[in-house]
Amino acid sequence: MAILLVILVIVLIVFLVMTLAGRNTARSHQANQLADAKADARRLIERLGGQVYNLTGTDEASKQALADAGERLNAAGSQIDQATTAAQARLAKETALEGLYYVRAARSAMGLDPGPPVPELDGQRSAGRVSEERAIDFEGRQVQASPMPSPQTPNYYPGGRVAGRPVPAGWYSEPWWKTALVAGAWGVGSALLFDTLFHGMSGVGYDAAGFEGGYGSGYDAGFDAGQDYQAGYDQGGVDQAGYDQGGYDQGGYDQGGYDQGSFDQGGYDQSGWDGGGFDGGGWDDGGGFDGNF
Repeated sequence: MAILLVILVIVLIVFLVMTLAGRNTARSHQANQLADAKADARRLIERLGGQVYNLTGTDEASKQALADAGERLNAAGSQIDQATTAAQARLAKETALEGLYYVRAARSAMGLDPGPPVPELDGQRSAGRVSEERAIDFEGRQVQASPMPSPQTPNYYPGGRVAGRPVPAGWYSEPWWKTALVAGAWGVGSALLFDTLFHGMSGVGYDAAGFEGGYGSGYDAGFDAGQDYQAGYDQGGVDQAGYDQGGYDQGGYDQGGYDQGSFDQGGYDQSGWDGGGFDGGGWDDGGGFDGNF
């Protein structure tokens, strides 16, 4: 009996040791995953910051696109600072990628080379894109959509899902998706607006029913960047006076990357950015990326 008791004690000790070792291994693996995801996100956030700080819009379309890019930069910085899981760090990366699309749009609006392509956003492909000029009368106002920026269509969206519904990439006379982006829910007339504006458009392969049902959500695994990032920034949190444009070489885009004076071989010159990504309280509609990562 004594021998049996000793054996049971030994087995119990071995079991406890193996359980603790397994838990420690799992924690270590999760910590490594989080560290890698954060590093990946921070790399893109820094690139987005370099472009936002370095560019100044020359017309309404480019200024608005850079303001939106600034919001994403602010949001991504907040998200990565608060991230405690790899999934949360990937959300910050997705927000930064969205900001880089706004930068490309701003550069195109100013007649500049937009730079290399940016990885696809979640839901972007299934959302489609504006493929022709459209102008409709809706609730007493005119709403326009275009594949190109113009004084009539200065509001850009890179395409993807907002509050669970798809919004095609393109330039618009107004950010008709903005209410859902902020509130997290669409209004009553949103499906009618969508149907009237996009009906029969070749670049949008679904109808109003598909819009209401969140077309593409069954094919695009991941999260809704348009909806999820809203919690990471204050809509009024970008102050144009919140950064010093003199902190970067204004000739900082060089077709292949950044001017060595403002971007140091894939990172920031520490004198040009304080590493936190923001100046004090942030910005308020400020207004950049070469996409080469």
